[in-house]
Amino acid sequence: MAYDFDLFVIGAGSGGVRAARFAAGFGARVAVAESRYLGGTCVNVGCVPKKLLVYGAHFEEELRQAKGYGWTSGEPAFDWSTLIANKNREIERLNGIYRKLLVDSGVKLLEGHARLVGGQHVEVDGQRYSARHILIATGGWPQKPDIPGAEHAITSNEAFYLEQLPQRVLVVGGGYIAVEFASIFHGLGAKTSLLYRRDLFLRGFDESLRVHLRDEMEKKGVDLQFNSDIRRIDKQADGTLKATLADGRVLETDCVFYATGRRPMLDNLGLENTRIEQDDRGFIRVDNLYRTTDPYVLAIGDVIGRVQLTPVALAEGMAVARRLFRPEEYRPLSYELIPTAVFSLPNIGTVGLSEQQAREKHRVKVFESRFRPMKLSLTESQERTLMKLVVDADSDRVLGCHMIGPEAGEIIQGLAVAMKAGATKRDFDDTLGIHPTAAEEFVTMRTARE
Repeated sequence: MAYDFDLFVIGAGSGGVRAARFAAGFGARVAVAESRYLGGTCVNVGCVPKKLLVYGAHFEEELRQAKGYGWTSGEPAFDWSTLIANKNREIERLNGIYRKLLVDSGVKLLEGHARLVGGQHVEVDGQRYSARHILIATGGWPQKPDIPGAEHAITSNEAFYLEQLPQRVLVVGGGYIAVEFASIFHGLGAKTSLLYRRDLFLRGFDESLRVHLRDEMEKKGVDLQFNSDIRRIDKQADGTLKATLADGRVLETDCVFYATGRRPMLDNLGLENTRIEQDDRGFIRVDNLYRTTDPYVLAIGDVIGRVQLTPVALAEGMAVARRLFRPEEYRPLSYELIPTAVFSLPNIGTVGLSEQQAREKHRVKVFESRFRPMKLSLTESQERTLMKLVVDADSDRVLGCHMIGPEAGEIIQGLAVAMKAGATKRDFDDTLGIHPTAAEEFVTMRTARE
C-alpha cells in the first residue's frame, strides 16, 4: 500500500518537532499537524515564559541588594504590561523559529486539528491522510478541581496572559509549578499565599530541599498554608473572589491560581477509532519502544505520563525517529539520573536519588553544606544556599546531588554529566574547585553528616 507519509506527527511541541525534523533528515516523508501553537507547552505556556517571569521577579531582590555595592537609584517600579508584551514578542519569535525548523527540514506543516480515523489514517480539517506510522505528541493540559466556582480560577495557561498583575493571589498546589508561580507572583509584588493539602510541598524531592525551600520562602514573605484546601470559590460583585477552605476559613483574593496536576491532552483525538488503550490515569499506554496497543500508532511526551519534562520528550522523539528510520543509530532512553530544576526563588537543582530513596536500597553517607552566598555578604539578605551529596557508603558512588541557591540548575547540569559517568565521592574530592564560587562547595565537602 502506498502512503501519503511515512510518519504523521500529531502535535508540534518539543517531542513532536524533534521526531519530525530528524525523521525527515533521515529521508522519511513527514507531516506535522498542530491546531494551537508551534513549540507546545514549553515554548508558549510553560518553561520558557515561566523562566522569563522568574527573571522578572528576581530583579526586585537584585535592585535591593545593589545598595550594598554602592548603587543607588530611585524607588523601583514594576509594570506588568511591559513584561508581558516583551514576553509575547519573544514567544512569537520562537514560534517562527519552530516553523522554520520544520519547513527547512522538509516537513509538511498542517495547521489544523488532527483526528485519528483509523490506525493509519488521520483527518485534518476534513482532509484525510494516510501514514505508515502515526505519532501522538499532543502533550498535557492543566486541571482544575471539580468544586463550585472553579470557573473563576485560572491555571498556568491563563496566567501568562493576565491583563494586569493581581494584588492578591492564592496559589493552590504543592508541585514545582505551584512553588514557581508563588515565587513569581510574590517577587513581582502581589500578596501571595500558597495553599497545599499536605504537610509540605514538593513531594518526592529530597527532604532537606523541601524544608530548606519552605524556610527561605517564608523568610521572603510568602504565606505558606499547608494542610489547606479550597472547597468553593465565590465571585463578588466587585470582581474579588472569596475562597472557602475545608476548615471553614474564608480568604478574600483577586486571583485563585491552580497548579494541581495536568491531564493528557486527548480531546477529540479519535482514540475510539483505534485500538489504543489508556492507563488508569488516562495516559496513553505504551511499551518501551513507545508503541501503543495499536500497531501503527506511537506516543511520546507528556501524553504518556512518564517523566513530564521537555528534555525527556525531546529524547523520546529522537529515539522514535532513529528506531523507525535510522535503526543502526538507535539506542534506548534511560530514565535514570535525569537532572531537573525548579525555578522557585531560590532555585532548586537536583539529579539522582534523594536521601530517602537512597536509604531504601543502600547504606549511605550524606554530605551537606549550608552557607550564605558570597554575593549577599554586602547586603542585608539572609538567604542561605544548601548543597547536598548522597553517597553509597560501600561503592563510594555519588547517588544524588541536590542544591538550593542561585543558578542551581546551571550548576547541577554539569554535575549530572559526572554522575552519568559514574563519579565517586573521591572523584569529587580530587577535583579542584573554582575559587571563589558557590559551585566549589560540591568538591570541598569532606565530613559526612551525622
